[in-house]
Amino acid sequence: MDIRAPEQQYNPYRIFTRDQWARLRDDTPMTLEPGEFDRLRSLHDRLDLNEVEEIYLPLSRLLSIYVDATTRLFQAQRQFLGIRDRKVPYIIGVAGSVAVGKSTTARVLQALLARWSPRPKVQLVTTDGFLFPNAVLDRQGIMQKKGFPESYDLPMLLQFLSDIKAGRRPVRAPVYSHLTYDIVPNEWVTVDQPDILVVEGVNVLQTGRLPRDGKAVPVVSDFFDFSVYIDAEEPVLREWYVKRFLALRDTAFADPRSYFHRYALLSDEEATATAIAIWERTNRANLEDNILPTRPRATLILTKGADHVVEQVALRRL
Repeated sequence: MDIRAPEQQYNPYRIFTRDQWARLRDDTPMTLEPGEFDRLRSLHDRLDLNEVEEIYLPLSRLLSIYVDATTRLFQAQRQFLGIRDRKVPYIIGVAGSVAVGKSTTARVLQALLARWSPRPKVQLVTTDGFLFPNAVLDRQGIMQKKGFPESYDLPMLLQFLSDIKAGRRPVRAPVYSHLTYDIVPNEWVTVDQPDILVVEGVNVLQTGRLPRDGKAVPVVSDFFDFSVYIDAEEPVLREWYVKRFLALRDTAFADPRSYFHRYALLSDEEATATAIAIWERTNRANLEDNILPTRPRATLILTKGADHVVEQVALRRL
């Protein structure tokens, strides 16, 4: 993976092979039980003992260093300013394409970080809840652009993150149903002053257009203390998406309440063609136009091979 532009000599990342990264675990203990892997793993994603030991435990160790350094800096600043502000949550963003395994990474991080000593309070929020309801997307004519930056209620998401960083309590996030493919009315996730908040979503590293007058234009990543981008080649992502679509056809799509129930009776050939069409029309376009361009903004990049195993890790230099 070349993080640099062709004409760029300086690489802002340190690149590690899987073996090099695995050795950085040092003595970080394994705190997950074998039975937890299935609960944390998303459909068709890979999560086993080796992946946790060689990829996520070194990452957990690194994050403990970052969080500790941020805490000490906050305490020094508070002493310098003579204020008594409460420490605000450390926010970790997790970005990447549809079907790349963001949800698995976010859940594993939440589980590992919550077992540090002393036990911090770690919460997880996905930006799916900040999508506009389907009725709004239909009215605006952008239903087929669901997941694109314009399909999110950005002011609501920014207000949510601003309230979190301001230490307000409690703060609520809307709930999204992957079954109905829509926002669940009158349901909320409550975030109540966690020590660490993991925020997962395809476009969380998006930037905004800079204003000519120099006025502040906040973006979601302004609120992040650390960010992870999950990466894979586009043909691999398409294959994973098609496999997931076929698996869902035989499971979740069979539920009459499913937004995709109309696909439940498709043959393998029909379902594959449908999945590829959706990928090309929506997910590939979103990847190429909006998601992939944000990769160089991440603190850390995990690059997966075709077998879902992380093959390379890139860490931004300080």
